[in-house]
Amino acid sequence: MAQTLSTRSFGVIAGSVLIASLPITAYSASDPPSLSHTTVLSNLENPWDMAFLPDGTMFFTEKCRGLSVRLPDGDVNNLLGMSDTDNFATTADDLFCEGQAGMNGVAIDPDFSENQTIYVYSASKMSDPPTNRVLRLQLNSDLSETSNRTDIVEEIPYKVEASDHPFGGPGAHNGGRIRFSPDDGYLYVTTGDNHNSELPQSGDTLGSKVLRIDRDGEPAPENADATPEGFDPRIFTYGHRNVQGIAFHPETAQPYVTEHGPWHTDEVNALVAGGNSGWDPRPNMAGRGDCPDDYCGYQPNQNEGMDPEERADYMPMTDTETYPDAMEPVWDNNGRSQGISSAAFLTGEQWGAWDGRLAISFLGIGFGGTPVGQRIDILDLADEGQSVEDVTEMPAPMGSARFRALVTGPEGDLYTAAEEGAIYRITPQ
Repeated sequence: MAQTLSTRSFGVIAGSVLIASLPITAYSASDPPSLSHTTVLSNLENPWDMAFLPDGTMFFTEKCRGLSVRLPDGDVNNLLGMSDTDNFATTADDLFCEGQAGMNGVAIDPDFSENQTIYVYSASKMSDPPTNRVLRLQLNSDLSETSNRTDIVEEIPYKVEASDHPFGGPGAHNGGRIRFSPDDGYLYVTTGDNHNSELPQSGDTLGSKVLRIDRDGEPAPENADATPEGFDPRIFTYGHRNVQGIAFHPETAQPYVTEHGPWHTDEVNALVAGGNSGWDPRPNMAGRGDCPDDYCGYQPNQNEGMDPEERADYMPMTDTETYPDAMEPVWDNNGRSQGISSAAFLTGEQWGAWDGRLAISFLGIGFGGTPVGQRIDILDLADEGQSVEDVTEMPAPMGSARFRALVTGPEGDLYTAAEEGAIYRITPQ
């Protein structure tokens, strides 16, 4: 059954083409824009990601419901539902949600106008044990149904059993963002470590990695030239903890990822082919002893607050002592872990001083005296792209929320999905 927007939201969305055609106001290069917002969709269930066509059509996922599309006139078609969902054109009994896993990222084929194809990242019980998969789907002409499902990646690890860790249930550290590079045309897929200490530095598993693949799931040929011998050729970078955001610089196409920290040090990293992000939570190495369920990722004192620097010394996010060539972060969250989630570049003169800057979102995690930190930050990258010159907290006009996704729409506005159940459009004035 189709959802519909409120009258207020419908007017805003239906008028987006008109907004895009209005003259752009000139802003001072030193002044950020003032912002307004509209509610695009509400009453959603854990919205996770969005992807846009040029006419404003928006595909979006709800973690435990599935894939839907909002048309330019405001109508919503529910396309591919998870098991035990109702009112979807198609339901896939193997798709399920648990913890952080479910229907996560969505990406549109660069040649959508010719092939009507999109991609989603979802947990699936088609295999035993369950895995995360990247699904390729074809849409019909009126975007009311999907068909020709092809699972182009089938074996991304999924955490099956609970373990003795914070947020330790099944489905933890699941990754899930997928994006096409505007430069090389490959699909980049982010994955997590599942609270499994063996995944980050292992080359024969797809967990704790960023993959770079073509539209059939085949590896980019350049991957194997950059990664260590014996690595799965789909791996682009490795040694990650839990990457849930990826964005490409509008001028250089440099990929940047956002990576959750372990009670300290959320990071933004500029990826280098074959790069090691330096996360290695294995016990009995780097001066550590045994750890709960063989995973040191929250140690020491994983359930208690302590000085972030002391914790980082024991269990660093990027271990450059063990891995001297590891990719060092472009930015970190002042030693704090606040649930960094997604990323998107702001583009267009309407953004004033923020044109070309990187927006990053936070879910917010208050632990051991750390501020919750539900917010959107704006990073001013240095010219070389390897450091940050300034950080500004966006005065989010809708207030604080668990911001799960950031996507720039075709008119240049910033869209964000809040886990509380809404998708908002943020417009510079």
